[in-house]
Amino acid sequence: MISTVNDLNERFEALSKSLDDKIKGGDGKRHIVLCGGTGCLSAHSTEIMERFNALIKEKGIEDKATVNQVGCFGFCSQGPFVKIYPEDTLYKMVKIEDVDEIVEKDLIGGEIVDRLLYVDPKTNEKVTKQEDILFYKKQRRVALNGCGVINPEDINEAIGMGAFQGIKKALSMTQQEVIDEVLASGLRGRGGGGFPTGRKWQFAFNVEADQKYVVCNGDEGDPGAFMDRSILEGNPLAVIEGMMIAGYAFGASEGYFYVRAEYPIAVKRLKIAIEQARAEGLLGKNILGSDFSFDCQIRLGAGAFVCGEETALLNSIEGKRGMPRPRPPFPAIKGLWGKPTCVNNVETLACVPYILREGAANFASVGTEKSKGTKVFALGGKVNNVGLVEVPMGTTLRELIYDIGGGIPDGKQFKAIQTGGPSGGCLTAEYLDEPIDFDNLVAKGSMMGSGGAIVMDEDNCMVDVAKFYLEFICDESCGKCTPCRIGTKRMLEILTRITEGKGTMKDLDELEELSQTIKANSLCALGQTASNPVNSTLAHFRDEYIAHIVDKKCPAHVCKNLMQYTIDADKCIGCGMCAKGCPASCITRTDYVAEGHKLASMAIDADKCVKCGACISTCKFNAISKV
Repeated sequence: MISTVNDLNERFEALSKSLDDKIKGGDGKRHIVLCGGTGCLSAHSTEIMERFNALIKEKGIEDKATVNQVGCFGFCSQGPFVKIYPEDTLYKMVKIEDVDEIVEKDLIGGEIVDRLLYVDPKTNEKVTKQEDILFYKKQRRVALNGCGVINPEDINEAIGMGAFQGIKKALSMTQQEVIDEVLASGLRGRGGGGFPTGRKWQFAFNVEADQKYVVCNGDEGDPGAFMDRSILEGNPLAVIEGMMIAGYAFGASEGYFYVRAEYPIAVKRLKIAIEQARAEGLLGKNILGSDFSFDCQIRLGAGAFVCGEETALLNSIEGKRGMPRPRPPFPAIKGLWGKPTCVNNVETLACVPYILREGAANFASVGTEKSKGTKVFALGGKVNNVGLVEVPMGTTLRELIYDIGGGIPDGKQFKAIQTGGPSGGCLTAEYLDEPIDFDNLVAKGSMMGSGGAIVMDEDNCMVDVAKFYLEFICDESCGKCTPCRIGTKRMLEILTRITEGKGTMKDLDELEELSQTIKANSLCALGQTASNPVNSTLAHFRDEYIAHIVDKKCPAHVCKNLMQYTIDADKCIGCGMCAKGCPASCITRTDYVAEGHKLASMAIDADKCVKCGACISTCKFNAISKV
């Protein structure tokens, strides 16, 4: 049990030394850690760990090596990762069959398994250490502190990494001093709105009430976003501690985690962390011997995107249908069950212990004038290095895409990046040198949102991209307000007509008019930002809309109704492989005579073709193309 500050200090001193010895080799052992994020678990990370354990036992080296599963390493496109301390050797894309070689060569023989090392694409040199990989060099881990280092299911490792040092510092301060410290840090909500966290806490602190609540918004629903999930999977105690500090600051004694049920690993590890903290006395009555008492529990969301909006989330916790409430009153004044409630997202709360532990000035020393600290992004789409990245505010889009992301695959041209998910907009090459922060992205027609960043190349149709996001919005609209319920549906119908070659120039005017009406009159942020993808693609790629409407062509060859597959007779040798792979049986052989020779070619019946692309995949002579 950790009942007092002295108990925590003693435990921290012992465990931090143990963790340091593990990393630096002070205990004389080799320590293997494997990525335990969702992506790597789906690629058999647990089975790889079991094989390591079995071989270590079989070889009789249990006293010389340990195996542990940690949180997400971030570099998802190169996982599963295996790291070996104290040498800090990093192996990428490890398979079960590679384990025997790692044990024999590295653990026993002391020889690095060269073929499993990361290869720098610019120098073609093999890299042995994580810190030397360009993907990691420009990152700074604050919210992701501990992820990829500690076992998220072991409170002792978290304590050794500094867990609960923030709440210890907070309890030595007055409530107002804690709020002032967070205000001084410049921390703004990482869930998308960017509202100053300290101001929200101040509002709740100023209200007199017999009960107040802290709610952690873990209902991450943006397509391609996995920032909050990875934090909860990699270091859930950091988020619990952030919630405790918030509770102390404005007088809440109870907290709720609202996490979508589609995150079973995050939920499991969060439950374990809560149970372990309770068992240690770090949750419950009189924490660290103080007058402060706090506990928390979990509520599972059913996957409704609109429940990411704080008032809809509160309704869901109360057992009501997840629909937004009119504001004011704001939740900080009248929230959960009518009591003052602060809703902060996972990443925001994960930053709070760092601010109390390291000081507001340290946090504020990174970032821009109005956007302090770091931001976690889920970088995906048409980029070589897909993964989770945490960068200082003010990092440019070029650095994010080309330095950290490694550029666009297959030599393709960058076309746009969608930031902020369905609520954001597309930014083109002219904005690559723009710094990333809350206000700058909004000024350029997009937004930071919760941190989704989807890169697109020349093969993406921007009309189709806008249609995809409107389909998502229509599916996720709660239907409470007419502008969102009906307006987004009308916009989707127009976009669908355009992608089918049935659009008119008048449709563009109607899209713009609808987007203004929906933005001005919708109840919550879902409707208010629903037209951002349409507005940004219209602004930057109007020529693509016109090509769909006037020329009846999709320049990117994505919209099926506006393209055809053709076979170049000069390249085709008539082998028939395309016909064998065609599910629609629309490819036939044609014999013809040229220069006195009987030749053969294949031909596609355009009326039967379903445009699946199977023929292009099977043709070895590049004779088939889309027009």
